[in-house]
Amino acid sequence: MNIIFTRPLIESEDLMMNFFSSGYKVIHMPTLSITSANMNPIDTKHYDGLIFTSANAVRFLKLKSNDKKIKCFCVGNLTERSLRLKGFNNTVAASGTVNALKNIIINSENSIKNLVYLCGDVVSYELDKELRQEGFKISKIINYASTKITELNKESMDLIKKYPPNIALIYSLRSSESFDQIIRKYSLAELMTHCTVMCISKKIEEFLKSKGWKKTEVFNPGEELIKIDQIKNG
Repeated sequence: MNIIFTRPLIESEDLMMNFFSSGYKVIHMPTLSITSANMNPIDTKHYDGLIFTSANAVRFLKLKSNDKKIKCFCVGNLTERSLRLKGFNNTVAASGTVNALKNIIINSENSIKNLVYLCGDVVSYELDKELRQEGFKISKIINYASTKITELNKESMDLIKKYPPNIALIYSLRSSESFDQIIRKYSLAELMTHCTVMCISKKIEEFLKSKGWKKTEVFNPGEELIKIDQIKNG
């Protein structure tokens, strides 16, 4: 099977290697470009914990002190691993969805009430507002920005033509918009006839269906290989 990965390389390299080792053909077609928003360093002594819904937020994190013991709430294992590689060890990871992360925070110890939410310039779920409604004090800090990529380099174009995709993995609504634009711009729809687009949420799936995509599936982050094996054997 031939699989398109749409996340930036820093976020998808490990998963791509896992699929490659399992015998899949890997095609990297990034749909978003991620850059720093030049945040001011955080003084962690004023907060009970940090919230991360993306490994990108970890990548561009800046602290005034080298406090690696502060409680960190992560949306999933990839984000948690990014923090641990930076030396943070007081971490907890949700199952990969923001709603699951919200529930973990709500059910955390009572002493945790004042939190920093680090995120990108575009979010699909207003976690800060949800947590404020639950009685938390939330400081939202945008520390990275994402820009749509609507160009396709020759190498990726040649790979798609040589190995028509069976699967495309989409992780955000903006990414799905870029993906759809690229396919239309380069007249690749015919090559995508047998491609199942795997979406991280129902909202993304609904958008793609509205654009005419027929074969879509919703998956849980961290279960990509399991879901694809089901499709392959189904």
